[in-house]
Amino acid sequence: MWKRGPCIQDRPLDSAHGLWTDPMSEKTIFQRIIDGEEDADILHEDDRCVAFRDINPEAPTHILIVPRKPIPSLDDLDTEDKDLVGHLFVVARELAQEEGLRDGYRTVINCGDDGGQSVWHLHLHLLGGRRMSWPPG
Repeated sequence: MWKRGPCIQDRPLDSAHGLWTDPMSEKTIFQRIIDGEEDADILHEDDRCVAFRDINPEAPTHILIVPRKPIPSLDDLDTEDKDLVGHLFVVARELAQEEGLRDGYRTVINCGDDGGQSVWHLHLHLLGGRRMSWPPG
């Protein structure tokens, strides 16, 4: 059964942006991509996740790695999800190698409004192809 993390409890539904009210009744844009209902430049698929290019890239390489399980945010992870999250990072490493990101890359998970999360389906950003600055925000 779904539990809601503190960053989404009173969030209004905004289907155009993939935001959640009831995770069992509405699909995010990412879930629609996973289900084959929306087009995407898919680079990787397996039984646990799907990876595709971001449509608004922040770097020459900007890939989103999304679990098939519809987890709204990092705050909604359960202990049983730790292997899944580890798998997302292994896929990120493999994709970085395939993309030729030999000089380095960045992985990011945004959580909540202040953390910059815009789609309420957990996802890992893989960014590369240019020098990353710090601090990022």
